[in-house]
Amino acid sequence: MAGQKRSAEPVSNDRVLTITRIFDAPRELVFEVFTDPRHALHWMGPRHHPMTEMENDRRPGGKWRACLKSVEDGTELWQGGINHEIIPPERLSFTFGWEENGELGPETLVTFIFTEEKGGKTLMTFRQEVFDSVENRDGHSDGWTSTFDRLDDYLAAL
Repeated sequence: MAGQKRSAEPVSNDRVLTITRIFDAPRELVFEVFTDPRHALHWMGPRHHPMTEMENDRRPGGKWRACLKSVEDGTELWQGGINHEIIPPERLSFTFGWEENGELGPETLVTFIFTEEKGGKTLMTFRQEVFDSVENRDGHSDGWTSTFDRLDDYLAAL
């Protein structure tokens, strides 16, 4: 395409979601509860839309798919994507998209980094990018924050 102008715009930080949390559990356990669907079904999803189903081909290039179900009215919200990185026990990366009429909508990239902290704790750094709007970013912020609250409760019960 000779003569065609191309430009690259830097990613705007207002369309990137970053959350950090410290969990009172060893990094290996935190990684396990993230990657094993038997654990994920106990904590994944916000309190008002807990996960009820999950399929996960846990390898790079493998697909994942999950259902969140409203506690209020039973509405199901399906999501899915492709696993990019699975590096035990330090890193997970995958695409994330909501299903619309059986097809994935716009996707974001989700990355988790797990760092071992003193006292058997784990620092989780979460990043999701790039959202199409600040409103979508903020909606995901609320959902992920509630999800990580549930994870904290689940880890304390193990």
